[in-house]
Amino acid sequence: MKILALDSSGLVASVALLEDDVLLAEYTVNYKKTHSQTLLPMLDEIAQMIELDFDTVDAIAVAGGPGSFTGLRIGSATAKGLGLALEKPLISVPTVDALAYNVFDTDKFVCPIMDARRNQVYTGLYCYTDHQLDVIWPQSAMSVKELARELNSLDHEVIFLGDGVAVYREKLEEWMEIPFSFAPAHVNRQRAAAVGALAQVYYREGKMESAAEHQPEYLRKSQAERERNERLEKEAAKSKENGEEPTDV
Repeated sequence: MKILALDSSGLVASVALLEDDVLLAEYTVNYKKTHSQTLLPMLDEIAQMIELDFDTVDAIAVAGGPGSFTGLRIGSATAKGLGLALEKPLISVPTVDALAYNVFDTDKFVCPIMDARRNQVYTGLYCYTDHQLDVIWPQSAMSVKELARELNSLDHEVIFLGDGVAVYREKLEEWMEIPFSFAPAHVNRQRAAAVGALAQVYYREGKMESAAEHQPEYLRKSQAERERNERLEKEAAKSKENGEEPTDV
């Protein structure tokens, strides 16, 4: 089984190729460039380095969301293009699940947090049972304070990872009442290798889709959509105060 994996759901751009239980190559960059500038050149670099014949790839795995709206669209478009051109199936891996898979077989809960702005995070909660990743809470968006409250109620040590740690570390240190720790640098961001490794599990379970079927899972409306809705709500409230009829938009 040969899986080509992509992750551009956050600040990190990452490409990996896995064959059975071997990570053949991985290229990960966390720098100030857009994914449209990095993803395809990284893929080309890996392909040349290991003399990859794309026809030998069994499936294309991609971080399916949530995450950056622009990043998810770039990753999705790249995966769909490869899937259509190569006539290969896609495996959409939930971003937060893949992030949790960076930390393996711990007896602690694993809690990825991705910054979703406005004191919100994309998060989930995971544990390991018989060496398999189990989902305690499926990925969702919530406030950092709500997350801390829910974790405290479980009374079980937790490991945090993800780009949300850098943003909300001080608040977590203030609000957490149970033992917790933060994952080290080599496993605390998105990695295509984790997407690919989890995709191998999905592949064996038959969890695949066609390139045409794939759509990212955003979980929330984009910032532009939220700002537009807020503006319309304010305009509607102002019109109501002035006794005007609401305008359909």
